[in-house]
Amino acid sequence: MKEIKRYEVNEEWAHSGIVQAGDYCFLNYCVRNIDGPIEQQIREAFDVMEERLALVGLTLEHVVQMNCLFKNIWDIPVMEQVVKERFHGKYPARKSIQTEFADPGNLLFQVDAIAYSGK
Repeated sequence: MKEIKRYEVNEEWAHSGIVQAGDYCFLNYCVRNIDGPIEQQIREAFDVMEERLALVGLTLEHVVQMNCLFKNIWDIPVMEQVVKERFHGKYPARKSIQTEFADPGNLLFQVDAIAYSGK
């Protein structure tokens, strides 16, 4: 078995931003600008995803599955438009979930993902 590598380890929250295990990478808690409007939060969450993927030499085209968490599930069309712009037709499997975030601010969107490197 290949070595498991962890990046962006957060000791306070006890999690890693990205874990590389074999041909798969698991991305956690992609979120940024939690006080911005929904479209900005979605765009910046995908920016975080791209930044993390770049750490291991991957791009959004390597993403095969996403879990998208919304404070308001009716914001899905906003996310779908961003996905169309960013993934250029190479869409991952996706699940969208409405949740009450454990956040005292205005967190409206978070995305987790699995990417396949095929290396």
